Amino acid sequence: MPQWTFLTNHALVLLCVARDPDLRLREIGDEVGVTERAAHRIVGELVGAGYLTRTRIGRRNRYSVNTHLPLPDPVAQLKRVGDLLQVLAGEPAVGSAGERDAG
Repeated sequence: MPQWTFLTNHALVLLCVARDPDLRLREIGDEVGVTERAAHRIVGELVGAGYLTRTRIGRRNRYSVNTHLPLPDPVAQLKRVGDLLQVLAGEPAVGSAGERDAG
Protein backbone atom coordinates (compact mmCIF):
# COMPACT_ATOMS: atom_id res chain seq x y z
CA MET A 1 0.00 0.00 0.00
CA PRO A 2 1.43 3.41 -0.92
CA GLN A 3 2.35 5.90 1.80
CA TRP A 4 0.49 8.67 -0.03
CA THR A 5 -3.14 9.35 -0.84
CA PHE A 6 -4.99 11.08 -3.67
CA LEU A 7 -6.93 13.32 -1.31
CA THR A 8 -5.33 15.94 0.90
CA ASN A 9 -6.05 16.04 4.60
CA HIS A 10 -8.10 19.18 3.93
CA ALA A 11 -10.36 17.25 1.53
CA LEU A 12 -10.68 14.40 4.03
CA VAL A 13 -11.69 16.85 6.77
CA LEU A 14 -14.35 18.33 4.47
CA LEU A 15 -15.66 14.83 3.80
CA CYS A 16 -15.78 14.02 7.54
CA VAL A 17 -17.69 17.21 8.32
CA ALA A 18 -20.10 16.61 5.43
CA ARG A 19 -20.85 13.14 6.80
CA ASP A 20 -21.19 14.23 10.44
CA PRO A 21 -21.20 17.96 11.28
CA ASP A 22 -21.15 17.20 15.01
CA LEU A 23 -17.78 15.41 15.06
CA ARG A 24 -15.28 16.71 17.59
CA LEU A 25 -11.81 17.71 16.45
CA ARG A 26 -10.36 14.61 18.10
CA GLU A 27 -12.76 12.41 16.12
CA ILE A 28 -11.98 14.25 12.88
CA GLY A 29 -8.28 13.72 13.54
CA ASP A 30 -8.82 10.02 14.20
CA GLU A 31 -10.80 9.58 10.97
CA VAL A 32 -8.31 11.50 8.85
CA GLY A 33 -5.27 9.96 10.53
CA VAL A 34 -3.81 13.16 11.97
CA THR A 35 -3.42 14.52 15.48
CA GLU A 36 -6.13 16.57 17.15
CA ARG A 37 -3.82 19.59 16.88
CA ALA A 38 -3.44 19.06 13.10
CA ALA A 39 -7.22 18.64 12.77
CA HIS A 40 -7.65 21.92 14.67
CA ARG A 41 -5.23 23.68 12.30
CA ILE A 42 -6.91 22.26 9.17
CA VAL A 43 -10.42 23.13 10.38
CA GLY A 44 -9.21 26.64 11.25
CA GLU A 45 -7.75 27.06 7.76
CA LEU A 46 -10.98 25.81 6.15
CA VAL A 47 -13.07 28.14 8.32
CA GLY A 48 -10.75 31.05 7.51
CA ALA A 49 -11.02 30.34 3.78
CA GLY A 50 -14.82 30.11 4.02
CA TYR A 51 -15.11 26.40 3.14
CA LEU A 52 -16.46 25.58 6.62
CA THR A 53 -18.78 27.54 8.87
CA ARG A 54 -18.42 27.11 12.64
CA THR A 55 -21.54 27.44 14.81
CA ARG A 56 -21.27 27.39 18.58
CA ILE A 57 -23.91 25.17 20.23
CA GLY A 58 -23.50 25.22 23.99
CA ARG A 59 -19.95 24.12 24.71
CA ARG A 60 -19.48 22.44 21.34
CA ASN A 61 -18.92 23.51 17.78
CA ARG A 62 -20.92 22.33 14.80
CA TYR A 63 -19.40 22.69 11.37
CA SER A 64 -21.09 22.94 8.00
CA VAL A 65 -19.55 22.74 4.54
CA ASN A 66 -20.18 25.63 2.17
CA THR A 67 -20.74 23.43 -0.87
CA HIS A 68 -21.30 26.29 -3.32
CA LEU A 69 -17.70 27.54 -3.12
CA PRO A 70 -15.31 26.78 -5.98
CA LEU A 71 -12.56 24.24 -5.49
CA PRO A 72 -9.17 25.89 -4.98
CA ASP A 73 -7.66 23.80 -7.79
CA PRO A 74 -7.78 25.53 -11.19
CA VAL A 75 -7.22 22.23 -13.04
CA ALA A 76 -10.02 20.31 -11.34
CA GLN A 77 -12.87 19.21 -13.58
CA LEU A 78 -15.25 19.46 -10.66
CA LYS A 79 -16.07 23.08 -10.05
CA ARG A 80 -17.59 23.27 -6.57
CA VAL A 81 -16.93 21.70 -3.19
CA GLY A 82 -20.38 20.09 -3.38
CA ASP A 83 -19.42 18.35 -6.63
CA LEU A 84 -16.39 16.78 -4.95
CA LEU A 85 -18.42 15.66 -1.93
CA GLN A 86 -21.06 14.09 -4.19
CA VAL A 87 -18.43 12.12 -6.08
CA LEU A 88 -16.76 10.92 -2.87
CA ALA A 89 -20.13 9.92 -1.41
CA GLY A 90 -20.81 7.80 -4.50
CA GLU A 91 -23.42 10.12 -5.97
CA PRO A 92 -23.10 11.53 -9.48
CA ALA A 93 -21.86 15.11 -9.53
CA VAL A 94 -24.26 17.75 -10.76
CA GLY A 95 -23.87 17.92 -14.52
CA SER A 96 -21.93 14.64 -14.70
CA ALA A 97 -22.21 12.32 -17.69
CA GLY A 98 -24.39 9.87 -15.77
CA GLU A 99 -26.87 12.59 -14.93
CA ARG A 100 -26.99 13.85 -18.52
CA ASP A 101 -27.58 10.32 -19.84
CA ALA A 102 -30.46 9.76 -17.42
CA GLY A 103 -32.21 13.01 -18.44
